[in-house]
Order: sequence, then C-alpha cells, then structure tokens
Amino acid sequence: MSKKIVLTGGGTAGHVTPNLALVPSLQEAGYEIQYIGSFTGIEKKLVEECGIPYTAVETGKFRRYFDPKNFSDPFRVVKGFFQARRFLKQFRPDVVFSKGGYVSVPVVQAASLLGIPCICHESDMTPGLANRLCAPFAKKICCNFPETVKDLPADKAVLTGTPIRGELLRGSRRAGLSFCGFDDNKPVLMVIGGSLGAASINKTVRDNIHALLQDFQVVHICGKDKVDNLMLTIPGYRQFEYIGEELGDLYAMADIVVSRAGANVICELLALKKPNILVPLPTGRGDQKLNARSFEQRGYSIYVDDDALPDVLVDKVHELYRDRNKYIAAMSTSSQISSTAIIMDLINRYTGNQTSD
Repeated sequence: MSKKIVLTGGGTAGHVTPNLALVPSLQEAGYEIQYIGSFTGIEKKLVEECGIPYTAVETGKFRRYFDPKNFSDPFRVVKGFFQARRFLKQFRPDVVFSKGGYVSVPVVQAASLLGIPCICHESDMTPGLANRLCAPFAKKICCNFPETVKDLPADKAVLTGTPIRGELLRGSRRAGLSFCGFDDNKPVLMVIGGSLGAASINKTVRDNIHALLQDFQVVHICGKDKVDNLMLTIPGYRQFEYIGEELGDLYAMADIVVSRAGANVICELLALKKPNILVPLPTGRGDQKLNARSFEQRGYSIYVDDDALPDVLVDKVHELYRDRNKYIAAMSTSSQISSTAIIMDLINRYTGNQTSD
C-alpha cells in the first residue's frame, strides 16, 4: 500500500518553501503527495510549478484589528473546514504536515477530527496565531529555536530547524564566480533583501559601495524592480532582482552575507555555515528581531538594527570577515542543520497511525 501525505501552509513564500524542500525526501521515501492551500495565495503558483497536485480551500485572516472582513472571514474558515474534510476523506492521507499560515487552520482541524496525525512547523521564535490555533490538534510541533520550545506544549515540541532545499547544499563556488563575472582575488560579500527587496539595506549598500569594493566583490539580490541602472557598470558589483536556480552557486561563492532575518533565510545561512550580519525588518510583529537576537546569542550572527545600518555597515562587514571562522565554528555545532532528516523521521513515525475514519 502506498504512503500518502498532505502538505499545507501558505500566505507567504515562507509558509511554502520548507514544504517544497521536503518533497524530494518524501518522494524518495515513496509518499504520494497532495497539497492543500488557498485559492489566491502564493502557494498555488509555487506548488503547481513543482508538479504537486494542488487542492484549494476557503480561508480567512484572523485579524486583531477592526476590519469589515472580520464578520465574513469566520464563515470562509468554516467553509474551508468542510472542503478540507471532504478532500481528506477522499484522499485518506497517512499524515498531514503543516507549515502554518491561515489556510492551515481548517486543514489541520479537519484532519485531526478524522483521526489523521498532524505535524506542524513553526519557523519564528514566537508561535504565530495560526499555529497556536492548530497546536491542540497536532501530534508534534517542530520549531527552529530552542527558545520556542518553552512556548509549546511540553509533550509536542521538537527542535528541528527548517528543511533546506537540497540544491542549495550542492552549489558550486566556481559556477557562482563565473555567473557574476567575479574572480578569486577578493572575497565575496552577498547581500540579500528578500523577494521584494529591503529599501534601507539597498540604499546603505549603494551609498557605501566604493568603500566595500576596496576589499570585497559584492553580489546584491535587491528585489523586484529595485536594480539601480546607474550602477550596472561598476566593476566588482553585480545586482539581481531575483535569483532562481543559481542561488546555491551564489551561496557557495559568498564568504559573508548581509541579510534580513526571516526564518527561512537564516536557517539557510545556518545550514550552509555562512557568517552573516542580520538586519531585522523594523516593522511587523517583531519576529525577525527575536530571530536575529537568538542567532546573535548563539554566536551565529552579528545583529544590526535597521536604523543603525547606515553608520556601521562597512565596519561590521570588515569585523564579520575578520572573525568569520569564529561564526563558522559556532554554526558547525548546531543540530538544526539536519532538519530534513529529523522531520522525515517524525513523518514516518506517524504514518499509518490514523485512529478513525
């Protein structure tokens, strides 16, 4: 009998890419995979591009502020619950793995009530609302940070880290240098602002580019429509809106990295043992600041506040490069770099453990 799994999660790429990182291991282990997401979230495009069968259900946002949709969204969530329940009864998966986001709530609740074991994953330091709503229905809750364990039910928390796409681990430094037109004469600084870019990081890097280029070559992933056309011909400085399949090569090429502190990217940096400066997003619920502080305290990263960046970037980059071996050594002690294996062990453990129809 074939093994079956449903993956769920969406709303942002961060709720999807770790699921997709598990796909090769799941396929190798013989699982038939289906994905449940929303009708309009980014997950639909990302999952379908990977050739995974996709089913959409209704979902609503759980807002903590007044919005007219607060009156209609609960009905959408209820509808999503029954849609998910209908699909799960037809497909009959052995287990559900949820990466969070609002779409996961009706899926996890429906699965649990059907006796299907659910494993959830929380990327950030503090559990988001969706995962807190899913927690009572989950068998286990995976997390990235030791600090998160205390915020989860003691019998459910498992420190795993985040699954990393295998291709990122197989990058070629030589291919990265060739792709960027760089050489081996200077170390490489990689700057990552996220898929939409980070205006403050982009501006600070460009304002200091000549100082940085004295000692480094700089590859700058600056976000959609954020390339500065006036700086395209500066030797040793390459800009890209977005990097797809070459990302593993650029990581392999990079000696040090400046980045935002989203959970997925920092787990990539940890798995690849890349010394880094983290500049958390200054807005939002503060999870990036907590993520970055945790990595700083464990000796993996240098933390820099967004508003301090313009004054300290060049000095911090040089400090990071000088002490890079210290950060590599600290990251090498982490157990989170084998996250896929730990999560696959959990999934296999619960496969076949349904308790009812």
